[in-house]
Amino acid sequence: MRVLIVGATGLLGKEIVRLLSPEHQIIGASRTGSDLSVDLADKASIVSMYRQLGTVDAVICAAGSAKFAPLEALTDEDFSFSLANKLMGQVNLVRCSVGHVTQGGSLTLTSGILAQYPMQGSPAVSIVNAGIEAFGRSAALELQGKTRVNVVSPGWVSETLAAMGQARSAGVPAEAVAHAYKRSLVEDITGRVIQVAKW
Repeated sequence: MRVLIVGATGLLGKEIVRLLSPEHQIIGASRTGSDLSVDLADKASIVSMYRQLGTVDAVICAAGSAKFAPLEALTDEDFSFSLANKLMGQVNLVRCSVGHVTQGGSLTLTSGILAQYPMQGSPAVSIVNAGIEAFGRSAALELQGKTRVNVVSPGWVSETLAAMGQARSAGVPAEAVAHAYKRSLVEDITGRVIQVAKW
């Protein structure tokens, strides 16, 4: 299959590329350092990316940013940034994919554990992640018979925890998380939120 991976240069993106490359033709997209350049917060950039891309069998998004900060510290701009980037960026990846993903192809988005298990500092992230999951389920209904839509919801990733000075053992390695994206790609499923967390 010909697969577009948005966020190909990020932590999860690199592992997804590594996992899928032996069996699929991978096209990477990110802000810098990939085959294609894209800014998720800019719909025109997404449209331009698809025009350059042509047609693919699948799109996987492992990108998107949201602001992590206590509620009282979050500004209107912080919420706007989070909604425009990780939420609407992925929504627009789906909306603009029409005509660029083959019949029966798949779209895989990324949410996160803070949709189900919020914590202090996560109001903006939690609302974005929950929105992605609700959108993924509803988009799957709208596109039924045309394109499959699923969402991967990673828990804490071991490498991210290590970068934060916390124990890697409390998370799931990025290499293992990548297998959830492969499942969304190759299994005949749609409207699913695939959770990957260490319990």
